[in-house]
Amino acid sequence: MRTYGRRVVITGQGAVTPVGLSVQDFWDALLAGRSGVGPIESFDTEGLPVTIAGEVKGFEPTDYMPRTVSRRIDKYAQFAVAAAMQAVEHAKIVVDDANTHRVGVLIGSGYGPTALVQSGTLTLDGRGHRALAPWLSAATSIDCAAGEVALRLGATGPSGAVSTACASGTSAVGEAMRMIQRGDVDAVIAGGADNSITSFDIGSTAMSRALSRRNDDPQRASRPFDKDRDGFVMAAGAGALVLEDAHSAERRGATILAEVVGYGATSDAYHPTAPHPEGLGARRAMQLALDDAGVPASAVDHINAHGTSTTLNDRTEAAAIRRVFGDHAPAIPITSVKSMTGHMIGAAGAVELIATVQTLLTGIVPPTINCDDPEDPGLDFTPHRPRQHDVKVAMSNSFGFAGHNATLVVRRYE
Repeated sequence: MRTYGRRVVITGQGAVTPVGLSVQDFWDALLAGRSGVGPIESFDTEGLPVTIAGEVKGFEPTDYMPRTVSRRIDKYAQFAVAAAMQAVEHAKIVVDDANTHRVGVLIGSGYGPTALVQSGTLTLDGRGHRALAPWLSAATSIDCAAGEVALRLGATGPSGAVSTACASGTSAVGEAMRMIQRGDVDAVIAGGADNSITSFDIGSTAMSRALSRRNDDPQRASRPFDKDRDGFVMAAGAGALVLEDAHSAERRGATILAEVVGYGATSDAYHPTAPHPEGLGARRAMQLALDDAGVPASAVDHINAHGTSTTLNDRTEAAAIRRVFGDHAPAIPITSVKSMTGHMIGAAGAVELIATVQTLLTGIVPPTINCDDPEDPGLDFTPHRPRQHDVKVAMSNSFGFAGHNATLVVRRYE
């Protein structure tokens, strides 16, 4: 159980996803069971074994930043800035001289500015180093998004990147929670962003045999926990949340969306891409989060699963949920929103936490689409359609390559 004195709450949310460019549009798409997966349009996929992804469509970066900024940063950082600005506006938090040093920024990313790195490398190879832009050295770093968000807000507290592969967004929120609990800061804009839809990322991940090759049926390609799954679908996007010390939030009259009460993080130390076959790290992350929250397993009303649609991850996660929750496991509605968004890598955990908060607020559990024949029929994966369900306490899981595991527990604020 936690030993920190400060309570941490969520007061703002922002999202840029393949199914919507705001939290409301994203949430509406989830409840409609709408997939954002389709043929890749951002580059020529000829010769690649995988030609589908969850791309972000219709995004206009100048809605959130000057064109001079958008032209010098990778799209993943553009998404991060947009989500952060949405979250700050939602929270109605003002960063000024009085609090600037008490506001931090943590943005997770699994891959970072890969499109910019790829284009820069091609420029170097074809035209030499003198053709490289002077801002590339800063813009091609994984902390670029966090730096841009801090710069846009004028936040002078701690800022930086968190990179734990597919768990990066969840790790960023968890570490932001700790910063506030320790008293380092009063607020943190935390989340994750990625845009790893490039020929290099798709090609290399396809060679690892992790991606679905259901190119002829893209909207049914991501099928978490279904027996017929054949891999995950790469996707892009960003999610950001404003975390605050509860007293500070109440003092300024903020609307509190939820309380972050538990965080657990572990490493499998087993394999570069495969999860531990017994799910030891995943189980321990979930249990640590429950212990940190002081919440028994029987009190959890909903799990937003990592649910990637890969054979090993889904099987391992389902088994880990059974081990942690025991007899209570079959009664918990479980969702994988990756069935609709695809896998947004470093953004996934943050965006899925937003979905979890929306479930707390609305009492609606979004569906896991394409889960036609679940491998574990005894668990409730909320197939096909959303469901009304009273949710007071919920868990969100993220498990990444290299065995990074991170779990958050959130609850209604009282």
